[in-house]
Amino acid sequence: MTGSIHRRANLIGVLASLAMLGGWGSVAIAAEGVKSPDYEAIVAAPDRSDADRQTDLRRQPAKMLAFTGARPGMQVLDMDANAGYSTELLARAVAPDGVVYAQDSAEVIERFVKDKFDIRAQKPAMKNVVHVVRNFDDPIPPDVNGLDLITFFFAYHDVTYMAVDRAVMNKKMFAALKPGGFLVIADHSARPGDGTNVGKTLHRIEESTLRQEIEAAGFKLVSEADFLRHPEDPRDAAVFHPPVPVDEFVLKYQKPL
Repeated sequence: MTGSIHRRANLIGVLASLAMLGGWGSVAIAAEGVKSPDYEAIVAAPDRSDADRQTDLRRQPAKMLAFTGARPGMQVLDMDANAGYSTELLARAVAPDGVVYAQDSAEVIERFVKDKFDIRAQKPAMKNVVHVVRNFDDPIPPDVNGLDLITFFFAYHDVTYMAVDRAVMNKKMFAALKPGGFLVIADHSARPGDGTNVGKTLHRIEESTLRQEIEAAGFKLVSEADFLRHPEDPRDAAVFHPPVPVDEFVLKYQKPL
């Protein structure tokens, strides 16, 4: 019996170590009966909209969800939720007892979102979502802490040309995560040397620049994904109507234990 207990403890330790090194999405969390949801089934849910299914074609949401490791019971902050495409997917992944805080600034809501998020929020799949209207450099309500996961999808480049103190924003995200919690960030790739200079014109950001800013807040890179990489993209055109698929990077950071 003692040997069995030790073997089980060692297995749990190995799984936990692998999860932290490679990301929760790469390892099924078998310990204590907890496992990741069926991400393909989440994406295939019949009550998702046709518009979202069109977005799926370029976003590969099942792979993205798996990379984030979102699973039931998690507390998640979705930065720049906008119309809520990713928010809804995350809400489905953490259901039934998890929660997703969907952050938008008042400026973004006024210029881009309007009532799109409110319409989506009426769906049953959004019942565990809290819409948080706060500035980017103060994105987390004071009573929210110990988050398991923060996502920041294809919008970090936008804050480079807004009145946002990105260093403060990144430190606030770092502080809101529990030790061992993850930040998954994805964006449109710019050319070497472009830095943040093309955020408003091409809606891209140089990957190395973003990495430097995120890591300055204390985050440690633990994994990166290539499922949205397109090396054929010259990265010199705006992302909205590109001549070839847009090259995009996907990074997973962790708050050290």
